[in-house]
Amino acid sequence: MAAAVGSLVSYGSDSDSENESETGTSPQKVDPDAVAHLQPLKSGTVTTLALLNSAPEVAVKEDVETGVHLDPALKEVSYNPTYETMFAPEFGPENPFRSQQMAAPRNMLSGYAEPAHVNDFMFEQQRRTFSTFGYALDPSVDTSQVSSNSYIGAIEEAEKNKGLTVFEAGPKKTEKRKKVKGGEASDIDTFLGPWAKYQDEKDVAKPSEDEQKELDEITAKRQKRGKNEEEAPAEEKTILHIKDAYDYQGRSYLHIPQDVGVNLRSADIPDKCYLPKKQLHVWTGHTKGVSAIRLFPVSGHLLLSCSMDCKIKLWEVYNDRRCVRTFIGHSKAVRDVCFNNTGTQFLSAAYDRYLKLWDSETGQCIARFTNRKVPYCVKFNPDEEKQNLFVAGMSDKKIVQWDIRSGEVVQEYDRHLGAVNTITFVDENRRFVSTSDDKSLRVWEWDIPVDFKYIAEPSMHSMPAVTLSPNGKWLACQSMDNQILIFGAQNRFRLNKKKIFKGHMVAGYACQVDFSPDMSYVVSGDADGKLNIWDWKTTKLYHRIKAHDKVCISALWHPHETSKVITCGWDGQIKLWD
Repeated sequence: MAAAVGSLVSYGSDSDSENESETGTSPQKVDPDAVAHLQPLKSGTVTTLALLNSAPEVAVKEDVETGVHLDPALKEVSYNPTYETMFAPEFGPENPFRSQQMAAPRNMLSGYAEPAHVNDFMFEQQRRTFSTFGYALDPSVDTSQVSSNSYIGAIEEAEKNKGLTVFEAGPKKTEKRKKVKGGEASDIDTFLGPWAKYQDEKDVAKPSEDEQKELDEITAKRQKRGKNEEEAPAEEKTILHIKDAYDYQGRSYLHIPQDVGVNLRSADIPDKCYLPKKQLHVWTGHTKGVSAIRLFPVSGHLLLSCSMDCKIKLWEVYNDRRCVRTFIGHSKAVRDVCFNNTGTQFLSAAYDRYLKLWDSETGQCIARFTNRKVPYCVKFNPDEEKQNLFVAGMSDKKIVQWDIRSGEVVQEYDRHLGAVNTITFVDENRRFVSTSDDKSLRVWEWDIPVDFKYIAEPSMHSMPAVTLSPNGKWLACQSMDNQILIFGAQNRFRLNKKKIFKGHMVAGYACQVDFSPDMSYVVSGDADGKLNIWDWKTTKLYHRIKAHDKVCISALWHPHETSKVITCGWDGQIKLWD
């Protein structure tokens, strides 16, 4: 063992001497710590060697700089990368068998296409020239020095045409064109247009004598019909269906009954509302579909309905539920009706282009209004001091404001781009909201003909039915994409994206929406004649009732009842549900 150590030490010294003789430098001092493990350790009489650790030193993971892949498409680096990192192969180790052809950069399947900018017009010009004449400029040649070698394709043709393009050479004059009456389109001075050759009377087709007579009769009828519509509105009359218009105390049917079990005089709402489940009553009398229904203000003890049979009817909601009075005075379908604040008068809007003011008690027509356009909706100003004013949304994109006392138009709101479908008063009647076929919602200050708020999104659809909630905070809008959208009715009029009511089919129909008095439920009819009821908080569709055979166009929740809903449809029936 000792001999082995000695030989190792001597090997070290011999190698040092050899290095010294070769290099001619002085011997280097050996670090004693470096050879300490080679020296024998003496402990008593036994000589031992120090333990030799032959395991290689392994670097800790954190100390080794791992190769970070640098994306060659990266434009900016936020640290200082090493040379190896920057010039490392893009993916994995470098391929030792990669040929020069493989190493060449490729940006397409067949090789590398150099980025070059070609003007669209130049490209199209050369393409058409090649397809017409058979030659085109060589894109790889400098175009500033054009010669016969600058062309590809039919070079002889290029020399013959002096390299003219299809736009410079003009059209081929293969055959002599006929001289067209009115001049050639290419000659601006003499060209009289494409119909010049038909200007002679002998070329114009004329009806025969018999055909001319028929045409004259048709035009005369149309003119007569137009004059009748404009000059003479339909004659108004009324029919009272009950025996006595007044009771023993001299009170008319407008008097609020007190024997129905509900206090109809107060504005109190029920504490808790419930889902209607069964049909209580059917009001029949209209011969065609019902367009709209309106409850008597505050009490709701009477129901006003207008129909496509040109009639308006007043019904009892309580007791015998009779038809009280019929109002006849329109020559075409009645579109909308609206009570004033007290219910003593109401307005009707019809397709005969007339708006008429009626007395609810006597049935007399008090006044007529028209601007020769079809009114789609009508609303009294709900302010107590402005009960002589009303607004109507017209088919000619305008909202027209009339004064009942003078019978004249006092204001026009002309900003919509389509027929106006609804008008709804908000913010304590200082403002009103209108919707239109132009798929927008506009908010107006009263008597100011410029909208101060315009809501229109590309995703929005037309909203032909709008209802204000009982607390005055929300507007429920029936959208034509089979949804009920809720907009805030205060300040910003923002869409409440958490409250969207779906699950019914209304596309194409202006089905009226309503709220339960306690704001627990939202009700609406649909195109299938069903009554749909949603929960206000969760927007879940709770209940669906088959209410009508045709479209259920309107649904009203009675303001004083916990579960009474009135629906009307295009089957001509009005139904009460409880």
